[in-house]
Amino acid sequence: MSSAVAVEKLSKRYGKKAALSEVSLGVEPGEMVALIGASGSGKSTLIRHIAGLERGTGGKSRIEVLGRTMQENGKLSANAREIRREVGVIFQQFNLVGRLPVLTNVLVGCLGHIPAWRGTFGLFTRSEQERAMGALARVGIAETVRQRSSTLSGGQQQRAAIARALVQGAKVILADEPIASLDPASSKRVMEALAEVNQVDGITVVVSLHQVEYARLFCPRTIALKAGEVAFDGPSEALSDDFLREIYGEASEELILTSAVRRPAPRPVPVAARQELAAVAS
Repeated sequence: MSSAVAVEKLSKRYGKKAALSEVSLGVEPGEMVALIGASGSGKSTLIRHIAGLERGTGGKSRIEVLGRTMQENGKLSANAREIRREVGVIFQQFNLVGRLPVLTNVLVGCLGHIPAWRGTFGLFTRSEQERAMGALARVGIAETVRQRSSTLSGGQQQRAAIARALVQGAKVILADEPIASLDPASSKRVMEALAEVNQVDGITVVVSLHQVEYARLFCPRTIALKAGEVAFDGPSEALSDDFLREIYGEASEELILTSAVRRPAPRPVPVAARQELAAVAS
């Protein structure tokens, strides 16, 4: 079976600054992997390259997603747009249109799979709307379906972005600092939603984090970057505070939570919620 994500000798320079230096890693289908590192370590840069949003800087580099070449030697593949249809990207800034209803924002996930004219006029089928409402129920915000996105809290907006990736039919979700601006309670709910789609749907999740405690709790494996290079790749349980201080020195204070977080088991969507969604759809 092909890797969900395979990166070989990826380098990226911005002028004289090396953001990534010959990074190589692989993520297997169905894994949930944390990507950690202090500010400037290259986490966001790596995620943007895997998503095909940036190109590497020369050299013999290669990125494959779902067994297909996204980019090679600093050039995007001709199939990059097609590959992106199966890659959901969740940004720290939510990337929702605030004036539009939550349902419409989630339905944007359909755009890569429907005729362009339907997307332009916002013409979505009943089946597509039901799928979007079901995705909102999955992430626990079914009641927001008719609200403007701008009225949602940061955590709710992030969960709407996860619902959008579900509607997209993403096989890989790349989450770039999805909880960086959230309070602890909202952060936990977002991580629970990502873990649930990983466990239930088998979607591969790569999530970049500053908060190591969430990596320990939700991600069996962690890849740590330091100055654009892989400093650790292994089980998250091995990430003791002392080990992180050894890798990062003073910068380790950015990565260590001072309070523990408990992770409850995923909860199924209640029957009443499913009935409510059916009523809204009708």
